[in-house]
Order: sequence, then structure tokens, then C-alpha cells
Amino acid sequence: MTTTVRGLAGLAELAGRDLGSTQWVPVHQEHAAAFAHATHADTHAHHADEENAEPPLGGPVADGFHTLGLVGTLVDRLLEFQEIRMNVIYGVNRVRLPSPVPHGARVRLHADVGTVTEVRGGAMEMLVNATVEVEGEPKPACVAEVVYRIYG
Repeated sequence: MTTTVRGLAGLAELAGRDLGSTQWVPVHQEHAAAFAHATHADTHAHHADEENAEPPLGGPVADGFHTLGLVGTLVDRLLEFQEIRMNVIYGVNRVRLPSPVPHGARVRLHADVGTVTEVRGGAMEMLVNATVEVEGEPKPACVAEVVYRIYG
């Protein structure tokens, strides 16, 4: 379910709120491979070939930064901003990648809002606690505190 926020005034109400989880989305091998190629991270962990029939993680996996990169897109499925000029990911305070995402796996995001504070220039800063889960796996693939800046 998507939470709609109208203007900067509505952001303060999000502090401490559980946003729930997204639907499961597939991590396609071609997307993970394209990310690895684009970032020059074409290592044995990201593909299987004749020389590397059994990669170190049991099969080809998505790059951890690809998994982290999905967080922003998935947060957009949980939060809809209206009456703002722009929202940007300002940074990440903490990130851990406790387990890999195999090509073809399905992931979803569970998120909650930490603090929401006013910052200079009339913008708001919102901390989102994000957990990327892999379907059928006990450990998350990514746990991060993502910093958003929202401009009215």
C-alpha cells in the first residue's frame, strides 16, 4: 500500500511510521549483469562461465550495490510525494549486505521512517530504515538507513 504525503507539512507525520512492504520484484539476470558491466564489477560472483562453473557464492549473484540501488525505486512504491518540488537520496548513513541476491530471485523492501527534521533552505530530511528481503531466505540482502532530502 502506498502512503501519500502532501507537501512538507505532511512529512513530520511520517516520523516513526512503518511503511510496510512492497510487492515481490524479480532481479533479472540481464539487469544484474548490465549493472555489473556498467560499474566494471564484472567478477566471478556475478556470472558463471566455463572457467567458473561454480562461483564462490553458489551461483551468479547481483552486485551488492545493485541491491542497494533498488532501495530508492522500491521506496517510491511505498511513498508518493505530492506538492513538493523534488526529493533526492542525499546519502546512506549505514548499509550492510548480509546475504547475496541470486540472479532470478525475488526481493521486496520493508521500510519505516525514522526521524524527519527541517534542514537549511527550508527542506526536510527524512531517514528511512530500509530492509531488502529475498524471498525464501532468512537473512536480508540489504539493511540501510537512507537519507532523503525533500524540497517544497
